[in-house]
Amino acid sequence: MMTDMAGEQVTAGEQAQPGQLIELATLPNLRDVGGWPTADGRIVRRGMVFRSTALHSLSDDDSEHLQSLNITTIYDLRTAKERTEAPDAPIGEQANLSLDVLADADKDIPAKLHEVLVDPAVVAQMNIELAGGKAVGHMSESYRHYVTLPSAIRSYRRMVDGLLGQDSAALLIHCTTGKDRTGWATAVLLSALGVAREDIYREYLLTNDHLLPTFDGLFAKFEQAGGDPDLLRPLLGVDARYLDQSFAEAERVWGGMDGYLTGCLGLDDQARGTLRDRFLA
Repeated sequence: MMTDMAGEQVTAGEQAQPGQLIELATLPNLRDVGGWPTADGRIVRRGMVFRSTALHSLSDDDSEHLQSLNITTIYDLRTAKERTEAPDAPIGEQANLSLDVLADADKDIPAKLHEVLVDPAVVAQMNIELAGGKAVGHMSESYRHYVTLPSAIRSYRRMVDGLLGQDSAALLIHCTTGKDRTGWATAVLLSALGVAREDIYREYLLTNDHLLPTFDGLFAKFEQAGGDPDLLRPLLGVDARYLDQSFAEAERVWGGMDGYLTGCLGLDDQARGTLRDRFLA
């Protein structure tokens, strides 16, 4: 047995698994982004980058546990409305950077997930808006926006600038459900660190294992109110097709991820070297 940074007892085999889940009852899908191998033979450091859902429901016990991770910076990718309606619970002395990825979006479907989570009674409207596979189309559009929307470019560039200035302490990235805006943020970082595209998808899809089961009660309430729970699943889970859209948009606009990282986010070779020295072991 060995002890990880959160104080949990884990086996050597568990420790070797990348994308380790940290099980907190009031913070679903809290994961350590570390452990993924890179093209140069290194691995992403464990205990430095975490991702999660929003922190508004955090219990005192889970807040104490989260503080033990030595997180000094929180990147909150939610809209102003989301932050106002569900402000993060304080977890100590952290710098909290509000980066509204979808500020310039006409249809901010990932941000509107908060309304579904709070009030599933919008059933009739949802049945109409999401029927016929429309949910996949809405989500795909949002993922393209992460690459081209001015507010998304500003937000992810500010995140990258923050990562370049990050010391040896840990950081946390989250939105509301911790899967879409946070999913692309994680994909951006892992791409810059040299993690293989296949592993970036593997990391992204872990959300379905850890987050979707927490929505069983919501699916049941939605069905009881006359809704089709299958219409919600594309919104509340992740799908490789969504991430495909972001990478394809980076290809279309910037000629690929290298062009996107350099031309859009300002991560030239020197900056990427700084990130790798900081976040790789």
